[in-house]
Amino acid sequence: QVQFVESGGGLVQPGGSLRRSCTASGFIFSSAAMSWYRQAPGKGRELVGNSSSVGLVTSYKDSVKDRFTMSRDNAKNTVYLQMNSLKPEYTAVYSCRRRYTYDGWGQGTQVTVSS
Repeated sequence: QVQFVESGGGLVQPGGSLRRSCTASGFIFSSAAMSWYRQAPGKGRELVGNSSSVGLVTSYKDSVKDRFTMSRDNAKNTVYLQMNSLKPEYTAVYSCRRRYTYDGWGQGTQVTVSS
């Protein structure tokens, strides 16, 4: 059974930083490209970024590409999302999933950017 367990959310002031983690199980993580998504209040889910299976190739939504960085530790089956210079409009529930296979969603974690 594929599972994603996200952590690292919380409340942060504008301009602050957070690092999100997503630990996966139920598949060969080191062979899987991964993605981060977010869903803001009242809006649909949107893609934030993608990482290749070994993390050497990443891509990001234009509005976050200079602020967010994806990385991964395949030994820990974990993908990370470092978020810097956060803005209030980044407030959302952040979730991870495999990029090319839909297994459903983890519980996601709330990131709230507010003063």
